[in-house]
Amino acid sequence: MSETAIKDMAEATTVISNIQQIKTVSVIGAGTMGNGIVHVFAQNGYKVQMIDIAQPALDKALANIGKNMDRQITKGSLTEEQKDAALANITTHIDMEGGLSGADLVVEAATENVDLKLKIFKDIDRLAPAHAILATNTSSISITRIAAVTSRPAQVVGMHFMNPVPVMKLVEIINGYATTKEITQVIYDLSVHIGKVPCVVNDYPGFIANRILMPMINEAIISLQEGVAGVEEIDTIMKLGMAHPMGPLQLADFIGLDTCLSILNVLHNGFGNPKYAPAALLTNMVQAGRLGAKSGEGFYKYTSGSKELVVSDSFAGNQWK
Repeated sequence: MSETAIKDMAEATTVISNIQQIKTVSVIGAGTMGNGIVHVFAQNGYKVQMIDIAQPALDKALANIGKNMDRQITKGSLTEEQKDAALANITTHIDMEGGLSGADLVVEAATENVDLKLKIFKDIDRLAPAHAILATNTSSISITRIAAVTSRPAQVVGMHFMNPVPVMKLVEIINGYATTKEITQVIYDLSVHIGKVPCVVNDYPGFIANRILMPMINEAIISLQEGVAGVEEIDTIMKLGMAHPMGPLQLADFIGLDTCLSILNVLHNGFGNPKYAPAALLTNMVQAGRLGAKSGEGFYKYTSGSKELVVSDSFAGNQWK
């Protein structure tokens, strides 16, 4: 074997140890979180390979990224030239192997489903370069469990962005049991580099963000279920009394009621504590297809092009006028 070949092999298997080594980022999932993550990395000069199973989903994601960048231009935080440069950094792929080629960092942003994420990480581990860091945007699923299906658990880390990604500053970084300090440091430094504020936590169900947030949302739903107050009253009390920018029921709609249910089930199963058991009303709404903003109705009704908050007819009778 030639010296050049040996050198190339060594470089290919050297684990990323600083952010200067990260040039190409692959993002799996073109949904709301996925395209937001693509947006941020592309805007910060990274070559981004966006992967999804269907081209229409990728096309829709690109259109959404363009619209969100146009809003930034209107606000004066981005120029047309910067938008063009950022969009030029993005390529789309329906082929996992092609989308992972040359990746230094892979960020998985698929649906919050354990079986799906485990399958994806098995594929990532098989197809991504050996040196690549493998990150997941999971909001509740164990990093250690995800890492265990790979041959490189030391390189697996949680990188939990908040929605909407281009706007929200926080990145919750989660250490799995085997995640090395060096990998955590790289992701911490990278988060700062792309304009985010990283906070490092350890791998327990729900981490910190959702361990605290979801019981609050669940308690708001239980309060509605028990007739303590109506939708508007609950949200107004939390907005005006606790200085929350959005009430818990509206926030649940925004997150997706199916996602809230999934996270609460992770907390309930992980801790075995009945205080995390999801409200019966939440379970029923998800089963009925009332998933919040993405389905057009949850605790509120959502009409395209309208920003007015209108309580769902199912709960309108509970409002005090």
